[in-house]
Amino acid sequence: MSLPVWVGLRYLAAKRRNHFISFISASSMIGMTLGVAVLILVLSVMNGFDRELRERILGMVPHAVVYERGGINDWQSLAQTVSEYPGVAGVAPMTRLQGMMGYGGRVQGIMVTGVDPDAERQVSILPDHMIEGDVQTLQSGEFGVLLGDLLAQHLRVTVGDKVTLMLPEATLSPAGVLPRIKRLTVTGIFSVGAELDANLAIVNLEDAAKLGRLSFQAQGLRVKFDDLFKAPQGVWDIVSTLDGDYYASDWTRTHGNLFHAIRMEKTMIGLLLLIIVAVAAFNIISTLVMVVTDKQADIAILRTMGAKPSTIMKIFMVQGISIGLVGVVLGTVLGIIGALTISDLVAWLEHLFGFKILSADVYFISYLPSQLLWEDVAIITASSMLLSFLATLYPSWRASRVQPAEALRYE
Repeated sequence: MSLPVWVGLRYLAAKRRNHFISFISASSMIGMTLGVAVLILVLSVMNGFDRELRERILGMVPHAVVYERGGINDWQSLAQTVSEYPGVAGVAPMTRLQGMMGYGGRVQGIMVTGVDPDAERQVSILPDHMIEGDVQTLQSGEFGVLLGDLLAQHLRVTVGDKVTLMLPEATLSPAGVLPRIKRLTVTGIFSVGAELDANLAIVNLEDAAKLGRLSFQAQGLRVKFDDLFKAPQGVWDIVSTLDGDYYASDWTRTHGNLFHAIRMEKTMIGLLLLIIVAVAAFNIISTLVMVVTDKQADIAILRTMGAKPSTIMKIFMVQGISIGLVGVVLGTVLGIIGALTISDLVAWLEHLFGFKILSADVYFISYLPSQLLWEDVAIITASSMLLSFLATLYPSWRASRVQPAEALRYE
């Protein structure tokens, strides 16, 4: 082992006459540990929100929708054409209606989406998130409906109950102007853990056309892409090559702001939390400055024995880097453990105390997600070690400038 490493580690492990220096060293190490752990944990939670947005919200919301002015009369042929474009993973028809749903005196505004049960799995995660019933129960002419679990809880309905759908278009009758009303049978309940559970109802595509008194088969064609980030350009390329009066919309117009907000928050929170690590690095500077002052006589003796200024500098760099290394390693371990267990821990606390940290009525998901990305861990670890290294430069340089004659004058 080289002399600087041996002496630096010996200084780190030795008991100090000045206990305040030991306290500052310990606080520097603890600060580095907490800073790294919190940074890993918070960024993992932000990654979890980003993942849930992509997999849950955008698993139900179309990546893109192709519309034909006046409605699509032959969606099967158009779907066959669109599915042949590169990057397209699935195609399914869609019709949307807005209305209000009531049961037992309770009323809720909803979005009614008409789908083809056989094609829905190609573009949506809905079939995989049914908690009661099945998508295939939506048979044409039976006017069945699938409800989100939060909507079902609000209306207090279960499978088999009949709910009343009221559409905004008025109908003239001998009794006057009446809203269009239809009784639907609840055939299933789904839960995607998002805001859609509170305001979305799914019906058969043909039933939706009858409810809306539409003269066409579908309002639009949902298109799922292999890469959702290529959806805006991909759907534009599709529309520009189709023969007819087509236009399109994509997920960036409906949920793009939320996605970009999460990305920006992750960046800003990461930078702010990195300040905690920087504060711990400044504590390392304070520690080493005091150690240099305390060890001036030892430095002078080493110099008189032939140690070069670069050797003295390396000794104190080893000591400072060791403090930072221990803090970073402990913080990384704690951060990884926290990132892997935070979701289960929060769920346990919610169950224990009977409250919800994230309510689906307010947030777009109803639980605290976490996704640990090893590249984030690598960046945080490398950044923290870099700050620790930079923090050692000035005190080490100052130690190398100690003059033996001045330091030993009064010894």
